[in-house]
Amino acid sequence: MRLVVTGTVGAGKSTFIRSVSEIAVVDTDRLSTDQTTEIKKKTTVAMDFGRLQFAPEMALHLYGTPGQARFDFMWDILIRKAHAYIILVDAHRPSDFRSARKLLAFMKQRVDIPMLIGLTHRDCEGAWSEENVAIALGFVDEKTRPPFVTLNANEKDSVIDTLIVLIEHYLNCVVKT
Repeated sequence: MRLVVTGTVGAGKSTFIRSVSEIAVVDTDRLSTDQTTEIKKKTTVAMDFGRLQFAPEMALHLYGTPGQARFDFMWDILIRKAHAYIILVDAHRPSDFRSARKLLAFMKQRVDIPMLIGLTHRDCEGAWSEENVAIALGFVDEKTRPPFVTLNANEKDSVIDTLIVLIEHYLNCVVKT
């Protein structure tokens, strides 16, 4: 199963994959050279790749996208063959919500596959509530929202719990079609 982990710069995409991958993660991190340096020293410029044997006959191939919109050609390449995806949103940086919304629109234009919103940094000062982030991302109607999960990308159990929610959501969507 091919899963894409996407989101804005610094939302935790690379960390998410590193937390659960059973193989050495393939990454394309390079020194940041723009405003990204305010958030972190290195940034993903093409993709991350990790693998997790989720069940005896289910291996998850995890692809992480770069967060910067200038690398959106990689978003396009990675999402087209995905079975499902996660958009990580840093809950304590509301200035990034607009970028997250654009990223969400980009993905929805290309694929109609199960997705969920993963809220990171909820424990940080100034973090928005799930409800307010949902509204900021354009999910006003609770009935039509994708699943929202609060997670810590540094904690393996938290990431696995998120993957379980995504796979359950995927299976529910497959059954309905």
